[in-house]
Amino acid sequence: MTTIQTVIDSPLGELLLTGETSAHGTTLTSLSMPDHPALGAGPRHDDPAFAEAARQLSAYFAGHLTRFQLPLAAEGTEFQQRVWQALDEIPYGTTTTYGVLAGRLGVPRGEVRAVGAAIGANPLLLVRPCHRVIGADGSMRGYAGGVERKVRLLTHEGALQPMLG
Repeated sequence: MTTIQTVIDSPLGELLLTGETSAHGTTLTSLSMPDHPALGAGPRHDDPAFAEAARQLSAYFAGHLTRFQLPLAAEGTEFQQRVWQALDEIPYGTTTTYGVLAGRLGVPRGEVRAVGAAIGANPLLLVRPCHRVIGADGSMRGYAGGVERKVRLLTHEGALQPMLG
């Protein structure tokens, strides 16, 4: 397998896509934002390999796509994988809280922070919708792409009302 990367423009700024290529195509392993980990030395750039991911991201930002259908292969612990799978089940246009998500996973109330840490380690921002998890009081908790982008994503999805400026 070969690691490849590309940068695409979006309404949130540049998105860095990282993937692995094989005989079966490209598997997305990471999607990060400008002030998230930057391009590393080594992996080659390959825009055509990410054509489907770019198409789906464009459709999402245009309001035509509510669920991504991409081959994903993010590396993480078994617990992180369970949390990330639970993120995939949060419907477009809705939010949930860390506590509710922990409850769905059978995580004891005293260990909700472990769920938050797993969410924070999600390498597939936007595609795996960690931005849909908020504080129990409705506050916008941390987001690796920045809280401002989290608010923009939730507003785009209709989970938050637009702010009048």
